[in-house]
Amino acid sequence: MKTFATLPRSALALALSLPFAGIAVAQQHDHGAPAAAMDHSTMDHSQMGHAQMGNAQKRPATNKAGADKAGAQPHEAAADSAPLDHAQMDHSKMGHSASGDSAKPNDADAASGEPAAMDHSQMAPSKMDHSKMDHAAMGHAPPRADATAQPREPIPAVTDADRIAAFPPISLHMQHAPEFNHMVVVNRLEAVDADRGSAQAWEGQAWFGSDTDRLWLRSEGERERGRTESANLEALYGRAISPWWDVVAGVRHDFRPRRGQSWAAFGVQGLSPYKFEVSATAYLGERGQTALNLEAEYELLLTNRLILQPLVEVEFYGKDDPRRETGAGLSTAEAGLRLRYEISRKFAPYVGVSWERAFGDTADYRRAHGERVEDTRLVAGVRLWF
Repeated sequence: MKTFATLPRSALALALSLPFAGIAVAQQHDHGAPAAAMDHSTMDHSQMGHAQMGNAQKRPATNKAGADKAGAQPHEAAADSAPLDHAQMDHSKMGHSASGDSAKPNDADAASGEPAAMDHSQMAPSKMDHSKMDHAAMGHAPPRADATAQPREPIPAVTDADRIAAFPPISLHMQHAPEFNHMVVVNRLEAVDADRGSAQAWEGQAWFGSDTDRLWLRSEGERERGRTESANLEALYGRAISPWWDVVAGVRHDFRPRRGQSWAAFGVQGLSPYKFEVSATAYLGERGQTALNLEAEYELLLTNRLILQPLVEVEFYGKDDPRRETGAGLSTAEAGLRLRYEISRKFAPYVGVSWERAFGDTADYRRAHGERVEDTRLVAGVRLWF
């Protein structure tokens, strides 16, 4: 303490200022002047690779003089701590084929010790021009020269005979089997619970021929107390006019009641819409009488074997016939309901109820002979098919 006190003040000030003066001279010798800020947005990075940039970022900036460690340390710390601004880098001018050797930074970067700021906003991925590419080398070989040649076994051309075989012409006329057929159906063969004892009744039809031309036989009648009260037989020729309808013409003969009588008959029969079996026949008697018979029945399938069959039949006459106890106009009406069980299609027993009523002069004739005008009966019978 005494030694420093004895030194002159000017010498002490000079000794303290010498180290700081040496540092300033070294800095001025190294840099000369402060480094100007470098605008990296105008730099040409086409010669810079990503590998070079990475190495440049990792390598610290080296002082040209290399002698003063104290002056280089601040620059090394700045190079390690300052991050790269990749948002300002222009990758469109950067080559991806840079070699693995690291490129040296330029003198300005080394002098300043600061990494170059890159503008990534100006960088865009390069686009590949597929129009100039050789796709033949990629396995997409062009079609062979013989691809358009005919096959070894060419498909023969379609002929008119092939078209006719595949699409035969549609005939407007129905094709019918020429063979001879027949069928006999007894629709009702039943016992009736009548007021004056038991009675029997029948109704049936048969046909013989082809699908278009047939001989029809139709018959119905009733017996009571061992005696035939009514019976008739019709022989008609039937011609098909549609798949569901036939025109019929022929004769009818009444065996009972009273004396027999013959009629000329013509009409239509068939299957109407909703599957109603309909028959309408007009008659012309030998003494100028006329008559009309209408009949309709329907088969309601409750099951495949249990069938309910309603029936309605009405008769009209053109004029009074006292000998046959029939009056002009609506003569009689009959309605029945029968439930049958088909053990087979050819044999089906049934039970049911039948209702009949006389009208007009026919009812008066019955009253005069002591007969009932209206009658309801229980029936039981069998339906047969041959």
